[in-house]
Amino acid sequence: MTATATDQATDRAIDRSSPVAVVGTGTMGQGIAQVALVAGHPVRLYDTAPGRAKTAADAITARLDRLVEKGRLSAGDREAATARLAPAETLADLAGSDLVIEAVLEQLDVKQRLFRELEDVVSDACLLATNTSSLSVTAIGGALRVPGRFVGLHFFNPAPLLPLVEVVSGFATDESAATRAYDTARAWGKTPVRCADTPGFIVNRIARPFYAEALRVYEERAADPATIDAVLRECGGFRMGPFELTDLIGQDVNEAVTRSVWESFFQDPKFTPSLAQRRLVESGRLGRKAGQGWYAYGDGDERPEPHTAAPERAPVAVAVAGDLGPAAALVELIREAGIEVRETTPHVSARSGYLELPDGTWLQLTEGLAATSALRPSLIHFDLALDYREAGRIALAPSGLAPHDGLAAAVGLFQALGKKVSVVRDVPGLIVARTAAMLVDFAADAVSRGVASADDIDTAMRLGVNYPVGPIAWGESLSASWVRALLEALHLEYPSARYAPSQALIRRSETQKASRP
Repeated sequence: MTATATDQATDRAIDRSSPVAVVGTGTMGQGIAQVALVAGHPVRLYDTAPGRAKTAADAITARLDRLVEKGRLSAGDREAATARLAPAETLADLAGSDLVIEAVLEQLDVKQRLFRELEDVVSDACLLATNTSSLSVTAIGGALRVPGRFVGLHFFNPAPLLPLVEVVSGFATDESAATRAYDTARAWGKTPVRCADTPGFIVNRIARPFYAEALRVYEERAADPATIDAVLRECGGFRMGPFELTDLIGQDVNEAVTRSVWESFFQDPKFTPSLAQRRLVESGRLGRKAGQGWYAYGDGDERPEPHTAAPERAPVAVAVAGDLGPAAALVELIREAGIEVRETTPHVSARSGYLELPDGTWLQLTEGLAATSALRPSLIHFDLALDYREAGRIALAPSGLAPHDGLAAAVGLFQALGKKVSVVRDVPGLIVARTAAMLVDFAADAVSRGVASADDIDTAMRLGVNYPVGPIAWGESLSASWVRALLEALHLEYPSARYAPSQALIRRSETQKASRP
């Protein structure tokens, strides 16, 4: 976008001299108020509990003091900001606000009642916004006399630090209101993305497989939480594994979001919650805040180590049969490790390329089927990596008939490439591959349904949950055909609609096939 266009867009934002009101003074409310305050607005805080708005204002002032101490805010700016911050005793005190953002309990009737009351206080030109993360923006706005000026502004916690804001248009939201909200968030230094009112919006909708696939692998006893976390971090490139991340979020919070999205999609199998997580919540093991979740957080408790194979001798040579697809970079890495690479003709039964070890064992990137389901008994699957050169760990899944010498050679081969190796139980799609494929499919489906643009989805997933790459971009690098084939194989292994590829992914893969010379 040109500088001129940017200036014009910013002109549509709420003017900095205009008051912004925040209703609800919990963690999110305080964070949003701080963002608006630092951006230059007069900010009014309101809470139904007597005295809570004053307490919140004091807490925000204390955080601004810490920013001054750290050199991130000047003393003068701090004084000006605190002068603009005012607790409100009644909703009537919010009259004259040009923007009101609600951050109260996630209960539909509570939010609807609040906004009906606000409509009697503010002008019809005032932009009304909800910070809901799980409720329908359309349903909340449906109670309003002027629903067109109602929009979702979903900040991420902690709001002053995380850049992403989902700007959600309900069914009745005017385009001008969504644009005004978008430009205001951008003027506040945030990175806004637009999305339609769909369960979970962008991030909480598309992120479900990151948790769900790890939980399913665990439920099948293919690997323990520490190993699954390590593989997704060190091989998949994710900043945190799903078990440690849900412990941080709170198991009850994460499970509630999953259940809400599942119920909102009329119990679609793709969003089915985990029984293992439900049992964890029922036991009170809610994560760090409870001192126990998937991991223990008491004094002296140590994080369990992931399963890591003992050192093995690398083979002196391997044969490459056919195209390794997304794992093609391994060939050069093997050569760089001083291991001879020979080329051989793929066996007629091979569905894709593979490495052949000296004893005849095949080492193949997972295709979605369990290794034991394949026709060849001497087969070991390895997992997908975001970047095989940078990956610090790889997961291997041998078939039930794979020879010990073949497995030892496979372990030694990857160790020679500088990778730690986790040998897991033979599970279809392994860990990273099935997770990545589902994320790609969810994202493609969301684009096709008009939830958000491809660029906004990738931006949201990178900034909202720190994914190493956006799922749309990841799908492009893997190819829609590869992702579709892996999901179709998973669908054969688990015959339900959970892994059936979306029509959007199928169309994309067919387009790719048609475009090949």
